[in-house]
Amino acid sequence: MSTITESLLRFRESVHPTATLVAVSKTKPISDLEEAYDAGQRHLGENKIQEMTEKWETLPKDIHWHMIGHTQRNKVKYMAPYVHLIHSVDSPRLLKEINKQAKNNDRIINCLLQVHIAQEESKFGFDEQELIALLNDQAFKEYKNVQIKGLMGMATFTDKKDQVRTEFKSLAHTFKKIKEDHLLDSRHDFTELSMGMTGDYEIALEEGSTMVRIGSAIFGSRS
Repeated sequence: MSTITESLLRFRESVHPTATLVAVSKTKPISDLEEAYDAGQRHLGENKIQEMTEKWETLPKDIHWHMIGHTQRNKVKYMAPYVHLIHSVDSPRLLKEINKQAKNNDRIINCLLQVHIAQEESKFGFDEQELIALLNDQAFKEYKNVQIKGLMGMATFTDKKDQVRTEFKSLAHTFKKIKEDHLLDSRHDFTELSMGMTGDYEIALEEGSTMVRIGSAIFGSRS
């Protein structure tokens, strides 16, 4: 049994049955992804659209491709024909472009709205006020080719578990507020809370994550 297969089996056992494991395969060769596929993994995450598209063209078409990295508007068109879920929608302008490219491809593209929860300037995302303003905006309500599946957030890269937990709690609170205040109409299947990576996924699951993104612990360290 390969190391990748062993790692996948281990993480599937530790991830709550209702949570989705996204294996983050960025920078990894096709052979590694084929091993993961043979082990039954169908959700793969990438952070560069060009690399993801090249892999999509080569690998089986029943793979669900997750765009987890910061997304440039001028590259949305390359993934619009096939992307399963975009985790990193961090601005109204990006969402508008995704809707446009989805319409061009006669698709509805699933999206997560990225919320800035970390105490780091380098992280992208909406704050809660910006998020609520977007959901109340009439232009957003007229986007028929995007479906908001939920929220995504990245905690601060720190060993302080209490801080990480507090940040995940804040995202879960925002998620709950949007649901309880009915800020999205019924066509949006608002059910996903994507938070947690290799170093903090256990805390994320305890705080309500439905989707975790695990990379190096499955595929090994990156060069």
